[in-house]
Amino acid sequence: MKYANRRFPLLALVLGASVSALPYAVAAAQPAQNDNNLQAEVTNKALNKSNLKGVQATAHDGVVTLTGAVPLFALKQEADKRTHKIKGVQTVSNEIQVTGANLSDSVLEAKLVKAISYDRVGYGTTPFNAISVQVQDGTATLSGHAYGPVDASSAIALAAYTPGVKNVVNEVQVDPLSPMDDRSRMQLFRTIYGFPTLSKYAMDPAKPIRISVQNGHVTLYGVVDSEMDKDVAGIRANTVPGIFKVTNDLKVASGSEKN
Repeated sequence: MKYANRRFPLLALVLGASVSALPYAVAAAQPAQNDNNLQAEVTNKALNKSNLKGVQATAHDGVVTLTGAVPLFALKQEADKRTHKIKGVQTVSNEIQVTGANLSDSVLEAKLVKAISYDRVGYGTTPFNAISVQVQDGTATLSGHAYGPVDASSAIALAAYTPGVKNVVNEVQVDPLSPMDDRSRMQLFRTIYGFPTLSKYAMDPAKPIRISVQNGHVTLYGVVDSEMDKDVAGIRANTVPGIFKVTNDLKVASGSEKN
């Protein structure tokens, strides 16, 4: 009987240790459960579109890692944005690969230059956008000046949806909002494109002579047929009142007169 009484404290000690360890076991299981729930949320709500079916997600402590492949850079961006909107997501590590068209940098650059040149034709801002493109290892870097944020965003989106583009770097500067600059732009446009020897360039909807204005400072970009056309455009721009400075960066087309 004495022996039996000695066993109760020992049994109570063992049971007490087991019960006290239980909250720790539950706490350890909780993060894993949260990660699983977050992963399911991202998969079922952010990546549930047919064009994102090649994307997978894993979660750990609020950090969601996206992997897999998509055919367009724009879809990589979309997966990222949609994932950020899911409650509980703290950070997104976007490791999605962009596959699809395999074009050389030179071919891709020429394609983007042409597409962006004709972007937003008919909206009245085309001649006032001077957005340049460089492609290296599939990464398209857009720089230069845009008349407004819509023009800049449109050019960036166009690049992002172009097959073969693996990444887009946005270095485009949006011109400051200025009624005075707007008046100067219209006067410059009429003065340059209205001149008889330069009117031929108005026939191209992409408007080869680009007129960029920032706080009264004017830069002419684009390509013209001859050195004389370049000089005339610069001279005409300098006749517009209220202009502080004109920089003539027009290029002469290859095969024409040399700069």
